Amino acid sequence: MLQVSNIYKKYGSLPVLKGIDLFIAAGEVVSIVGASGAGKSTLLHILGTLDTADSGEVMFDNRNIARMNGSEMARFRNRHIGFIFQFHNLLPEFTALENACLPGFLAGRPEQEVKERAAQLLEMLNLSHRLHHKPSEMSGGEQQRTAVARALINGPRIIFADEPSGNLDSKNAQELHDIFFRLREEFNQTFVIVTHNEQLAAMADRTLVMKDGMIVQESPLL
Repeated sequence: MLQVSNIYKKYGSLPVLKGIDLFIAAGEVVSIVGASGAGKSTLLHILGTLDTADSGEVMFDNRNIARMNGSEMARFRNRHIGFIFQFHNLLPEFTALENACLPGFLAGRPEQEVKERAAQLLEMLNLSHRLHHKPSEMSGGEQQRTAVARALINGPRIIFADEPSGNLDSKNAQELHDIFFRLREEFNQTFVIVTHNEQLAAMADRTLVMKDGMIVQESPLL
């Protein structure tokens, strides 16, 4: 589904990615690990169209994302990609339901349809009692599950997660990890997850180890 070839990226004179090649198959859960500064988040942002590479190709279902203009890329991102970050980035003035609805509204989908789907997702994530609560009224785990609902609202082909459990205690982290794999089993959802959590990395189908801007190890080897 996703094929990356010879990706290079610099910030100023600092090389961050030094020739990345990888593929992601539909329904896979792939973890990316490595020390801070290895280039993990930069790679994730390029894969998710939040940043652009200096050279190389990012092919999504045989479409070269790098050739899209800004508005095309924004539409593509909204319809096909979901994001979950360490800091959930919920809008504080909106309820859980409203936060989960936002990408659907941005896609121009009918309001009632989006609200019904958001409520279904929040219920699936055990948040039916929090629909009308704002982030300040929810626990960290509840806020992150709301962010998961937001990521799923448009039925994305792939979800990119950057340290999704990095701000959670061990119980909430385990619950979040279990949710990812339940979504894969139920919806064949694809995940690419940057993480320092060894337990989550070990649960993935494949683990890519990055060092100094390169993938230096893959487990299990294919």
